[in-house]
Amino acid sequence: MRCLYPRPAGSYLPDPQGSEQCAAMELGPLEGSYLELLNSNADPSQIYLYYDQMDPAGEESELCSEPDTDTINYEQFSRLLCDINDDEETRDAYANIAELDQYVFQDSQFEGLSKDIFIDHIELEEIISESVEMLEEAGQKRKKRSFPEELPADLKHRKLAEPIAVPMTTGTFLVEPASGPMALPCLSPPTLFDKDLASSQTQLEETTLKPAPPSGSLLSCLSLPAGPFQIIPTLSTLPQGFWQISGAGTGVSSILIYQGEMPQTSQAPPSSSPAVHSLPKSLERPGSTSPFAPSAADLPSMPEPALTSRANTIEDEVSSTQCLAAPEVSSKLPKWPDSVEQFCRSLRDKYQAEPAGPEGVLVEVDLVRTRLERISIKSQERELANLDWAERQPARAGLAEVLLAASDRRRPRETQVIAVLGKAGQGKSRWARAVSRAWACGQLPQYDFVFYLPCHCLDRPGDAYRLQDLLFSLGPQPLPVDSEVFGHILRRPERVLLILDTFEELEAQDGLLHNACRPASAEPRSLRGLLAGLLQRKLLRGCTLLLTARSRSRLAQSLSKADALFEMPGFSAEQAKTYVRSYFERSGAAHHQERALELLQGQPLLLSHSHSPTVCLAVCQLSEALLELEKKAELPSTLTGLYVGLLGPAARDSPPGALEALARLAWELGRRHQSTLREGQFPSEEVRAWAVARGWVQPVPGAPEKELAFPSFLLQCFLGAVWLALSSEIKDKELPQYLALTPRKKRPYDNWLDGVPRFLAGLVFQPRARCLGALAGPVALTLVNRKQKVLTRYLKRLQPGTLQAGRLLELLHCAHEALDAGLKQHVVQGLPASLSFLGTRLTPPDTHVLGSTLQAAGREFFLDLRRTGIDPSGLGSLVGLSCVTHFRAALSDTVELWESLRQRGEAKLLQAVEDKFTIEPFKAKSVKDVEDLGNLVQIQRTTSSSEDTARELPAVRDLKKLEFALGPVMGPQAFPKLVRILEAFSSLQHLDLDSLSENKIGDEGVALLSATFPQLKALETLNLSQNSITDVGACKLAKALPSLASSLLRLSLYNNCICDLGAESLANVLPDMVSLRVLDVQYNKFTAAGAQQLTASLRKCPHVETLAMWTPTIPFGVQEHLQQLDSRISLR
Repeated sequence: MRCLYPRPAGSYLPDPQGSEQCAAMELGPLEGSYLELLNSNADPSQIYLYYDQMDPAGEESELCSEPDTDTINYEQFSRLLCDINDDEETRDAYANIAELDQYVFQDSQFEGLSKDIFIDHIELEEIISESVEMLEEAGQKRKKRSFPEELPADLKHRKLAEPIAVPMTTGTFLVEPASGPMALPCLSPPTLFDKDLASSQTQLEETTLKPAPPSGSLLSCLSLPAGPFQIIPTLSTLPQGFWQISGAGTGVSSILIYQGEMPQTSQAPPSSSPAVHSLPKSLERPGSTSPFAPSAADLPSMPEPALTSRANTIEDEVSSTQCLAAPEVSSKLPKWPDSVEQFCRSLRDKYQAEPAGPEGVLVEVDLVRTRLERISIKSQERELANLDWAERQPARAGLAEVLLAASDRRRPRETQVIAVLGKAGQGKSRWARAVSRAWACGQLPQYDFVFYLPCHCLDRPGDAYRLQDLLFSLGPQPLPVDSEVFGHILRRPERVLLILDTFEELEAQDGLLHNACRPASAEPRSLRGLLAGLLQRKLLRGCTLLLTARSRSRLAQSLSKADALFEMPGFSAEQAKTYVRSYFERSGAAHHQERALELLQGQPLLLSHSHSPTVCLAVCQLSEALLELEKKAELPSTLTGLYVGLLGPAARDSPPGALEALARLAWELGRRHQSTLREGQFPSEEVRAWAVARGWVQPVPGAPEKELAFPSFLLQCFLGAVWLALSSEIKDKELPQYLALTPRKKRPYDNWLDGVPRFLAGLVFQPRARCLGALAGPVALTLVNRKQKVLTRYLKRLQPGTLQAGRLLELLHCAHEALDAGLKQHVVQGLPASLSFLGTRLTPPDTHVLGSTLQAAGREFFLDLRRTGIDPSGLGSLVGLSCVTHFRAALSDTVELWESLRQRGEAKLLQAVEDKFTIEPFKAKSVKDVEDLGNLVQIQRTTSSSEDTARELPAVRDLKKLEFALGPVMGPQAFPKLVRILEAFSSLQHLDLDSLSENKIGDEGVALLSATFPQLKALETLNLSQNSITDVGACKLAKALPSLASSLLRLSLYNNCICDLGAESLANVLPDMVSLRVLDVQYNKFTAAGAQQLTASLRKCPHVETLAMWTPTIPFGVQEHLQQLDSRISLR
C-alpha cells in the first residue's frame, strides 16, 4: 500500500520532504488491551510507524523518506487488532473510535457544519436548508479566534487539535490553512453565497482539477503551501461560496472552503503548484485516513470513521512534474468496484422478474401498525392487539413508511428490526417478495443490497456456516460468494435490507432468540447461531431486518421488542372484487369478470372469506373452471365445499391411495409446524408426479435438496382434515380433541393447522356424494358413519353458554360448515342472551357466521363488541339486526357508524342503532376514552340544538356508573375534560375517581368537580380516594356537599392529605347530609383534635351508619376511646 503522511507538529520524526532516512522510533512496546492503546499518551502517528517497522521476525525495517515511494506495511497492525479482538473492553474501544471525529470537530459554533462535510449519508435537503443562513453570516464576518487556554489540555486531545498541515480538495471543495503570511487578499466570486441550489444527486461524479494562474484565480487567494493534499469525494450539490471555519477544536486558525467548479484555464501553473498525494489508508477501509481503522474482515461491527467515502475509490497520485507536463488531470471516482457493481446487477435481475400466473395479481393493501399484548395476566402468550377501527394507523405511504417506521428512535450502527405479522394466507410472503421486487426496480434507494430469504431454506443441520453463506448461498437462486463484495457489505451494513420470510418455519429451532452469539462474523457456526446473531443485533450491526410471521406462532410472540410491528390486514370487499377482476384479466378471460363477481356475491360466506387472498384465489380458480363448462354455475356455500369442488376432479384421476398418502404427509408436516417436504417422503414416484402435475405441491426454489411445498396454508389444512376423516389409525375417542373446542393442558397440535376443525366438521357431516365421495370415491361408510356419531355426541354435550368467546366462534363455524340441521339447532338453542366478545378478534367471516346464527335463533340478544377490531360494515350488519336489542362497542367506532348512516340518509336505521347503543358501565382508562365520551356528549348537544324537541341519546341518559382510572400522570391532565361533560349524565349514580395507581386530581380537581354537584341530582356514591386532597380541597368539597344532601349515600376520602382543618369542615357539614350512610376518611393526616370533632358531629347524625376513621396520626388509645363513645366508628 502506498501512503504518505505529514510530519506532526512537535514530532521528533524528520521532515518527510528531505532525502534522509527516517530515524528509528524510540517508542517501547505497548502492552495491554486496545482500549489502553487508545487512551495512552502516545502519538498515533508514532504508534502507526512503530508497528509498521516491525517485521514478523521482530526485526525493524527502514522507512523511506521519499513521500512518493514510501511503502508502509500494515499487516502487523491488523494482526494486533485480531489478537485483541476478544478483549472484554473492545466494545468500549469501538465507541472511542466512533467518537474520534468529535475530538476533531469541537467548535461549538460550527460543529454541525464542519462535521457534516465529511459524514456519510447525510440528508442533502436538510443540510442545505440549515446551512444557507450560516453561509451568509460566515461571509460577512470572521469567527472569533480561539484563545490558547481554550485548546485541549491533555496530550491526546492536543495532538488531535493540531493544525492541519495538508490542504485537501474534497470533490470541488478546496480546504487549506488560509492564515499564513503568504495569503493574498482577493475578491469573492460573483456567485458567492448564492442561494440557488443544484439538484440533489447521490452518484459520485468525475472530478477534474485544473490548475489556475497566479493572478485572478482562486488558488492565488489561498496561498497553498508545498506538500501533499488529498482528493476525497463528497457532496456536489451545495451552494457556491467560501465557507470560513475557525475556532477552538478545529486545530486551524482559519479554513476557507470554496464549492463550485474549479476555475478553468489553459495557462500552465507555476512551478510551486502543490503535488497531489494520498494520506495513509487502512486496508479495506476506503477513504479512511486513520491508521487505527481496522479492516472490515477483522472488525465487521465497528462504526465507520467520520472521514470515509461512500464506496471504494481510485485515487490518482499526481506529482508536480506531471502537473507541468499535463495541464489537466482527471480523477475518476466510480461508485463501487466492478465486482460489487456486477453483483448488484445480478441481484436486481434476480428479483426484478415479474411473477407468472396468479402470483402476479397484486392488490395494494396498507399495513397497519400494531403491538403484541398478553392474552391474560397469568398467561405469557402474546397475540396481536385488537385495536378499535378508529385506532388503526395504516401505513398510507407504503414501503417508505414501513421501512422508516422506527428510524426516529434508531441509534447509530444499531440494527433495525421490523416485523410484519398476520394470519396464514393473508399475503405476507407475497408482500415480502414485492419488497425485493420494488428494490430491484429502484424504488428503495436507501438500500444498496436486499436479500430475500425464505426461512424454510434455513432449517438445515450443521455448524459450518458463515454470514456470507447466509447472504449468498442459502436463498433462492444462490449467487457466488465474493470476498470483495462481502467486505463491501460489512463496511456499509446500514445500506443492507435482509428479509426473513415465513419466520414461523423456524419454530423447531428452540431458544433461537436466546442463543449465545459472538459478533465476529468470520467464525463458523450453525444457522441457528447466525440467525440468533442477527436477531440479537450482534451480526451485521446497522442493517434493517424485515421479518414476516404468523401472529400466533411461538417465535412471533418473542418479537414484542421489535422496533416496529405491523399487521397484514385482509382484503376489504372492494379489494376482493378488484382482485377478481385482475385475475380474469391476467388469465385472458376478461369476459367472465362480471359473471364471476355475481357468483361470489351470491354466496355471502365465501364473500366474507374473500378477505383472505388465499381464499380469493381459490374462488377465482373454481369460478373459472365452472364458467368454462358453460353450464349453470353456482359456487358452494361453505369453505369445505369450495376446496372439494376445486380438488375433486384431480382427486378422481389420482393413483390408488395417492390422496390419502398426500393427506397424511400434510397432517404430519403440520404437526411439526412445517409446510415443505422432500421428494423421498412420497410413497412412490407416481404419487409425487401426480401431486406436482395437479399443483397440489410445488417445487421450492433454492432448497438444498429437491423439496416441495404446499401452495397454500388452507390447502394443507384441508388435506390434514381429509386424513383425519379417512384414516383408520385415528381412534374414535381421540377424534373430538382435534376440534379444539374444549380446553386441554396440552393441545394435540398447538392449533398450528387452525383450519382443520372447520374442514373436519364439513367433511364428516356434509352429504357423502358431494363431499368425501367426490374426493375419494366409494369410501368405507362404516368408518365415516362411526366418526360422525362420535362427533355428534361430543358436540351435543357442549354447552355454548359456557365456552369462551373464541371457542364459541369456532363452534359456530363448525356448525355452519357441517350443514346439519340438528347440530345447528342445538347450538342456537344453547346461546346465552348476553354474548360478550370483549378482547376477541372478529374477522369478516366471524361477523357473517355470528349474524346468521343470531337471526336463526329468533330471540333477543345483547352484544359486547368492544376490543374486537370489527370493521364498520360488520358492526353495522350486526347491530342492525332486529334480534339485537342492545350492544356495546368502541365509542369511536360507534360514532363513525352513526356518521356514515347519517351521510347515507338512513335515518330509521340510525335512530334504531342510537337507541340500542349503551355504555353502561363506563371506565375511562386513557385520554382517548375521555375524548370519545366528550364526542358522544357533543353529538347529543348538536342533535338537540338542531331539532325542535330536545332528544337525549340513551347511552348518555342511562349512564349510571362512571370510573376514572388514568393514573397520576395523565389523570390531572384529562380530569378537566371529564368535568366539562359530567353535567350531561343526569342519571349518574356512581362516580369512582379512585385508581390503583392513584389519579391525583388534587385540590384543583376537587374544586372543578364541586361546581358540577348541583347538576348531579342522582349521585349516590362518590369515591375520591387516593387523589392528594389537602385541607384546601376538603374545605371546598364540604362547602359544595349540601347540593348532594338528598342523594349521596357513600363518600370516600380514603388515603388523602386531609388535616385537622379539613376534618373540621367535614364535621360541620356532616349533619346536613341527611342521606349519607357511609363516610370513609381513613389514612389521612388529621390528629386527635380533628377526630374528636368528627365524633362530636357524628352524634348529631343518626342516619350515618359507618364512619371509617383509622389513621396513623392518632394514638391508638384515643381511637379506641372514640370507638367506645360511638360504635359506628370503624377502626379496620
